[in-house]
Amino acid sequence: MGITDLIAGFLQGSLEEAESGVLEIRRSDLAQRFNCVPSQINYVVATRFSPERGYIVESRRGGNGYIRITRVRVDHETLLMHVINSIGEELDYSSARAILGNLLHAGALEERTAKTLSSAVGDKSLAAAPKEIRNRIRADILKNTLILQV
Repeated sequence: MGITDLIAGFLQGSLEEAESGVLEIRRSDLAQRFNCVPSQINYVVATRFSPERGYIVESRRGGNGYIRITRVRVDHETLLMHVINSIGEELDYSSARAILGNLLHAGALEERTAKTLSSAVGDKSLAAAPKEIRNRIRADILKNTLILQV
């Protein structure tokens, strides 16, 4: 088990134990506990506790900096709308796959739909488009097709 899994497991366990559903922890304390750099903590929080996975993360940097993670229970439509609104003007394929995987994991998409959308935004499907605009097209396709799922 890697360090990211250990940190994520610790945070998840701590969050489950928190009565209010909110975990507030100092980044430096966590880095010291796992003997890693604070950027490793940032990576875990960004990849494992994203809005697409049902979390709200607030962070304050500096000497008294902290990370506050709140578990949010939302319906699938709200989750989809949040994801749609979070997709920027451009989206690379690995990010699109991660979003679709998170939506599948959250139950907001069925497996067949996630696979179809993944194929639709894949590099093979966009091969006729110039490379410099593929990420823009990919973002537009994903946003517009997810809107149909709401």
